[in-house]
Amino acid sequence: MTVTPQNAKVGDMIPDHKFGPVTRTTLALYAGASGDHNPIHIDLDFAKNAGMPDVFAHGMLSMAQLGRLVSNFAGQDKIRHLDTRFTAITPVGATVDCTGEVTDRREEGGETLLTLKLAAHIDDGTQTLKGEAVIAV
Repeated sequence: MTVTPQNAKVGDMIPDHKFGPVTRTTLALYAGASGDHNPIHIDLDFAKNAGMPDVFAHGMLSMAQLGRLVSNFAGQDKIRHLDTRFTAITPVGATVDCTGEVTDRREEGGETLLTLKLAAHIDDGTQTLKGEAVIAV
């Protein structure tokens, strides 16, 4: 049975969201769309001079994927809270797997609320983001 906000219970995993692989084109397009033209994300020579082996994804691009995970599950209008913390970089070529686990279900202010523990991992198992969301059912 597919987990939905209506039937979710503590311990359930919501449907995951995969993004990628992250390409240089993805980074260039994201830089243009977001206005974040930090060269560490799009200029290989700059990244190498900064001690990095290659350019890497914007943190907000990765964070947006956790937002998509939650909005795909509940709908944008049902999101009451979303926070994330960056834990590692997302390299070029990585595929990001975003997951969420229901950790609380409660009634509050006339709404049924679910708390979700969020995580993003790349292909080698490295966790790149962690976070929490609260959604209304």
